[in-house]
Amino acid sequence: MLVTASTRHTVREINIANRLIGQVYNQGVEGSVLEEKDSEMLEIGLPLKYFVGRAHPLGASVVDGGINFALFSQHASSVILCISISDRNGVVKLLKSRIEVPLDPQKNKTGDIWHICVEGLPDSDVLYGYRVDGPRGWDQGHRFDINTILLDPYAKLVSGRKIFGDVEQRMSEILGIYDFNSAPFDWGPNYKLPDIPETDLVIYEMNVRSFTADESSGLDPEIRGSYLGVISKIPHLLELGVNAVELLPVFEFDELEFQRHPNPRDHLINTWGYSTMNFFAPMSRYATTGAGPLVASQEFKEMVKAFHNAGIEVILDVVYNHTNEADDNHPYTTSFRGIDNKVYYMMDLQKNAQLLNYSGCGNTLNCNHPVVMELILDSLRHWVEEYHVNGFRFDLASVLCRGTDGTALDAPPIIKAIAKDAVLSKCKIIAEPWDCGGLYLVGRFPNWDRWAEWNGKYRDDVRRFIKGDTGMKGSFATRVSGSADLYQVNQRKPYHSVNFVIAHDGFTLYDLVSYNSKHNDANGENGNDGCNDNFSWNCGFEGETDDINIRNLRARQMKNFHVALMISQGTPMMLMGDEYGHTRHGNNNSYGHDTSINHFQWGELEAKRDSLFRFFSGMIKFRRTHPILRRDRFLKENDVTWHEDSWDNPDSRFLAFTLHDNNNSGGDIYVAFNAHDYFTKIAVPSPPNGKRWHRMVDTNLESPKDFVSEGVLFNGSVYDMAPYSSIILEAKP
Repeated sequence: MLVTASTRHTVREINIANRLIGQVYNQGVEGSVLEEKDSEMLEIGLPLKYFVGRAHPLGASVVDGGINFALFSQHASSVILCISISDRNGVVKLLKSRIEVPLDPQKNKTGDIWHICVEGLPDSDVLYGYRVDGPRGWDQGHRFDINTILLDPYAKLVSGRKIFGDVEQRMSEILGIYDFNSAPFDWGPNYKLPDIPETDLVIYEMNVRSFTADESSGLDPEIRGSYLGVISKIPHLLELGVNAVELLPVFEFDELEFQRHPNPRDHLINTWGYSTMNFFAPMSRYATTGAGPLVASQEFKEMVKAFHNAGIEVILDVVYNHTNEADDNHPYTTSFRGIDNKVYYMMDLQKNAQLLNYSGCGNTLNCNHPVVMELILDSLRHWVEEYHVNGFRFDLASVLCRGTDGTALDAPPIIKAIAKDAVLSKCKIIAEPWDCGGLYLVGRFPNWDRWAEWNGKYRDDVRRFIKGDTGMKGSFATRVSGSADLYQVNQRKPYHSVNFVIAHDGFTLYDLVSYNSKHNDANGENGNDGCNDNFSWNCGFEGETDDINIRNLRARQMKNFHVALMISQGTPMMLMGDEYGHTRHGNNNSYGHDTSINHFQWGELEAKRDSLFRFFSGMIKFRRTHPILRRDRFLKENDVTWHEDSWDNPDSRFLAFTLHDNNNSGGDIYVAFNAHDYFTKIAVPSPPNGKRWHRMVDTNLESPKDFVSEGVLFNGSVYDMAPYSSIILEAKP
């Protein structure tokens, strides 16, 4: 019997009564109708037809005659398409609603791609996944399990638990869901995609949920910790002065990855998001509370649109080095592992096909396998074309520089492909140039003159100089002048160095000047997690103190770090919350705390609005209005004068220099740092003819004197610099 054709029905017209078992095969050429055997009919008479389908594109797509499903699996012996009808919130209407359609390997397979076309399904709100079976050879790298319904790697939307951190739903089924019915998103008649030159970027690293999750945000509980919550706080970012946000992972991730079995970390909720389940879908639990994946997609676009209308670019922190599926000891098979483990992950076939772990998270994505390469490229293009993002920061990007057996590659195909891809040609692409396997590539990351890098050496050298370590003056000078020792190669530019003192992992800025040691007991690993080499200094007391001298010194040091960051050649990046001095109480690895440890404290911001925040904002705007602080080339001899005769003295902790305005775009800028623990009288050079020095910054002074946007006239020839302080003078008429 053949299923009769009918018109399409919307999801709201569909109510499934019984399971439809699709045992459906006859002749297998594309476009032919497949035979249905002993199928039960839907209660409302939803008729379905099955066709062979096509191999491309991968995922679910609309084609003439229905919805096409295509899945890659090189080693599978059988594939079953599983379909359920949901409502707009991704809720399956009846428990017996699943349709399971086995695919005939003789008819529904082209090369290594399994495919089928189904006519009669709604255009949206259909949940789907696959059961995949294959060889049982563990030592050959296979991890097939026909009993598990798997998420399509190419699903553009993902349906799972509805509420962030809902432990009652920690084992919820994770399925793909499609939407071919909604109208195209309205970006607006006056919408324009920002295209900020890399020389001009000031990046703000932030977490979508943590930015507004706290009650102090003042937002309605339904939108706290959401994409819409972020929109409401864009005025804060404009006041601060940043023009790019780098969002911690927003791909669908598993925040409850630590709660699947008893372990010392089973109290944690993965707040940072480095537990990717799918590379195409926006995190559904960042939507308005309980609204589901379709709404999440729309609200993500609303957020990007709002950022762009404010002149702020959006850079995504992307995790292509591992997935949520963990290791072989405690696997959580949701997608790639069960579809084709041997293709998607690196493994050691000489050691019982043990998964290689260069990510520190149990598995390592096989990024330079041709199929995985194409997955990554398709994912990146999707975020650019569908969601209009401006760029990407690649977590543990050295993993992408390894071959399928884990060996380091001089010219990794995926890195080159990203650099040369036409769709990605205008994107900012930033590497975190190391991994957990020791492949440290700062200054050596394969780049094709396109890739920028998180400059870890900048972080370490600046930290050490500002806190007063000996022998660091030369290195500090190199870092603030653009790290030419690392990046002045071929056509690379100073802005290829992403300069940072603080990032999401490690101490916050306040904790950097308040703790000598990490305090990570709350993480459940007996304090063994997190970096031990923090180059921090508590200024004389570990943690909180009422000592006014220590508190003032800490405030001064935070300002010194920010001055160094904002006057450095290269691309500055700061961390969310540092503008008011956020503390994690010494925890330098706070990934698992969905609490005030990570949540932005809006009350604290208000308390510091006229002091630390004012200084931070002023320095950012000072940088943005002075082109000599953000050159598109490395400094030449006539660009800078170093007022220094103690380069070889390891005990010298003082550095001063003048940046010359040779293009008459402003005025010369004199900068000095005193990292000694005593006052230093310094000889100030004469200003250029016809101009006088104006003090813009002295971090030893209290607000508002510490930063004066119009400057305070300085007529002297000697400046008495306080211990652990920095000053900026500008030459003005």
